[in-house]
Amino acid sequence: MDDLINAPFIALFGRDLIGNGIDGFDGTNTSIFGSSGVFGDLGDGGFLFGDGGAGMAGVGGAGGDAGMFGNGGAGGVGAAGAAGGAGGSGGWWFGDGGSGGDGGDSVDPGADGGAGGAGGRGGILFGSGGDGGNGGDGGAGANGGAGGDSGVNGLLIGDGIYAADGGNGGDGGRSGGAGGAGGLAAQKSLFGFFGQDGAAGAPGD
Repeated sequence: MDDLINAPFIALFGRDLIGNGIDGFDGTNTSIFGSSGVFGDLGDGGFLFGDGGAGMAGVGGAGGDAGMFGNGGAGGVGAAGAAGGAGGSGGWWFGDGGSGGDGGDSVDPGADGGAGGAGGRGGILFGSGGDGGNGGDGGAGANGGAGGDSGVNGLLIGDGIYAADGGNGGDGGRSGGAGGAGGLAAQKSLFGFFGQDGAAGAPGD
């Protein structure tokens, strides 16, 4: 039944009608209308129901977006010293945003850690924004990466969301990365709480 329902939508738009997105998807949408880039791809949840797939790990891939109902996918962890991927958005009506991927730890002296990815926004009406990813640790004598900002809550209901801590500075006493901004700094859910800024990462030794 899944194939029967989804096949026409994949052929036309390159995305399921009902179903979860594929984790780590890095393909290209070459469908009839989907090649325009407007309709997402198979890493996103179905247009009606489905969670977004997790972003590709190791390259900071972005998490997939949900459709009408569903949660956004988590962003992938960044490569060494590179930024983590952003979390996917929650469903248009209901769903939580995906958490941002952690920034990659640097493996080279003097190279800063990667920044954490931003959390995805919550559903337009109901849903919590995703947590920001943690910044990666810096190499010897370098800075830690900044923590990612958290996503914005839905308009009506959403829990308080916390941004991530920055990464630790590398050996040599350089500073840690700054914490990300709370997702509700500019917006408060009717039944939620204000977000809080993430704490700066601890400096290296």
